[in-house]
Amino acid sequence: MLTEDTKTAIRASYGRLKDGLTGFRGRTSQLRMIAEVARALAEPAGAAVIEAPTGTGKSMAYLIAGLEVARSQKKKLLIATATVALQEQLVQRDIPQYLSLCGVEAKIALAKGRQRYLCPRNLAMARAEPAAQAGFGFDAELAIWAKPPAARDTQAIDKLTEAFQSHAWNGDIDTSPEPLSDLVRGMVTTSAGGCTGRKCGSFAVCPFFTARRAIGEADIVVANQDLVLADLTMPRDEDTFGGVILPKPEDTLYIFDEAHHVPSKAIDRGASDVHLAVAVRRIGRLQNQVHAAYSLTDKESIGNLSLDAGDEKLAELSASLEEIEREIRMSWTPSSNELEPVFRASLGQLPDNWKIHAQSLHLLTRDIQRWLRTVRRTVVEMEAGGPTQDALSRELGIALERMERQVRTWYAWSADDRENSPPLARWVTLTPEQQLVCHASAVSAGGLLRNVLWDNASAVVMTSATLSAGGNFRGFADSVGLPNEAVTVSLPSPFDLEKQATLAVPAMNTMPDDREGHAREVSEWLAANLDWAAGNLVLFTSRAKLDRVLQVLPIEHVRKVRAQGSLSKAQLIAEHREDIEAGKGSTLFGLASFGEGLDLPGKLCETVVVTQLPFAVPTDPVGATYAEWLESRGRNPFIEVSIPDATRLLTQYCGRLIRTETDTGRIVLLDRRVIVKRYGPGILRALPPFARDIERAA
Repeated sequence: MLTEDTKTAIRASYGRLKDGLTGFRGRTSQLRMIAEVARALAEPAGAAVIEAPTGTGKSMAYLIAGLEVARSQKKKLLIATATVALQEQLVQRDIPQYLSLCGVEAKIALAKGRQRYLCPRNLAMARAEPAAQAGFGFDAELAIWAKPPAARDTQAIDKLTEAFQSHAWNGDIDTSPEPLSDLVRGMVTTSAGGCTGRKCGSFAVCPFFTARRAIGEADIVVANQDLVLADLTMPRDEDTFGGVILPKPEDTLYIFDEAHHVPSKAIDRGASDVHLAVAVRRIGRLQNQVHAAYSLTDKESIGNLSLDAGDEKLAELSASLEEIEREIRMSWTPSSNELEPVFRASLGQLPDNWKIHAQSLHLLTRDIQRWLRTVRRTVVEMEAGGPTQDALSRELGIALERMERQVRTWYAWSADDRENSPPLARWVTLTPEQQLVCHASAVSAGGLLRNVLWDNASAVVMTSATLSAGGNFRGFADSVGLPNEAVTVSLPSPFDLEKQATLAVPAMNTMPDDREGHAREVSEWLAANLDWAAGNLVLFTSRAKLDRVLQVLPIEHVRKVRAQGSLSKAQLIAEHREDIEAGKGSTLFGLASFGEGLDLPGKLCETVVVTQLPFAVPTDPVGATYAEWLESRGRNPFIEVSIPDATRLLTQYCGRLIRTETDTGRIVLLDRRVIVKRYGPGILRALPPFARDIERAA
């Protein structure tokens, strides 16, 4: 429980922060957040969800409360963010500033996934491998260069090598001294499967393991949510999960910032797929690698299988994959009208013959996985195998990861769903090359997060600017499996939103379902009503609508538009800022990723235009399966899921406008459904309390 000593320490830290931070302004919302975070983290298995709008001072609030509670309980404080930008802001600015002002000593560690760090072994192999030939002369299957390298790629490899060996660069890919192509980035990093850990000759200087050692010594760990979720789902022993890369959950106080991302990230964590044609094609490559392993280790039998018996297993897998592909093609005729045809199993229930094939594939891939694991371990544990051993260890590790994806997919396709729980989504897609891909995914993260997070962590706080739908947390609570006893709090904005901004709904004549007509009317409204000499942000729900509006927008306005995808996000914003500061005017056109996380204060953004309500795409197999399950239980998925989700997203979009106490502007919603549909007024009421300007229809 929260002791008086801890309360006193928190008050003292807040006082020092208030006195030492230039321009600090006390805010009621921040004080309330400090109290709620402290109470939740001090409680055994404490849980809280706190919605804290822009300007609350979230990071300082959870640092003040979190660090003092962690110190009093001798536990780690782990802050999980959704973006690298917030990670770096916390590690480079917010946390050092807090520690300095409050006179507190604490070690900080930045934790990222393995593929955000250089792999020195792969870098050395990429540099040593002759550009004119693939591999080290033993087998093209072990080549690290997938194709002859371009001059710019070999130059990048040389520069990375020089920077790392001279200690001018610590191996963090996000701070690379040289821009990296996707090809080079993939070669000089490694996944968990491709890593040989302590057996690697570069282990002592490996940036990933250097960072991991720092985590063990740290008081505050800042990690991305993907890494935290990955760690929480890793088995530590037979019955325990988490604490493999990051601190043990029972010894950790968790703060999830940008927590609105957690449900989708957790679902993605459990999703799996198998591209049937690619999987068959890779069996030949895997067979060559296995032959190389038996030859290199000079073994007649590995994992109780001779080489011939192993070949038979792989041949059986190839035949089984081709068989299930034939079965699917015989049972399903994709519509010629669909650009990306999808077969979705109703309520997740696949045809019986598909399920029978999947059961056989699950047993077979699991057996092969166990054998490959032994083959790879035998190669890794060889004494002084040289570059061939390194390359083979890497390739077999990657093959094991792919086999794991197959095991998970076929298990998901063959297993029965739990009674009274949402089914798994199971579906098949047809690629533009007419190839089949089998998919499986949970439709809700609630069950997973209950098992690995809420039931195991010492305490958890989730926070973001947008977690509820107008103060109603039911949708978010269901999506993360929030315990019934958890505290939910929606804090008021510290800004005077009614005076600072106006929410306008113009009298549009078309609805978004009239795609061509609505795109044309959006273009006409923008041309006539947007201040093209100012800073604007226009948000779309689809690339097709964005492109169509650009096509019909007058050319003099198109010249002032910076559309997402034309350059990197950072470049677009930098050029936008440059033009606004030069008084030229600039308008950003973006999709959902531009609707959150963008910080465009003052003149950088004086109008936010939302072209239509951000309802989820109805054809998404995961969302469609969940909606179907709700309907099967007499519930209304549109009311329970679609409207709350759209409301939360719309609130996020509105949050791009008012970033400081002096910002002013308008938010324009070009979607009359908020006026004419029965659900519309509820969405409007749930939005922040801006002044309203609702035009009457003509």
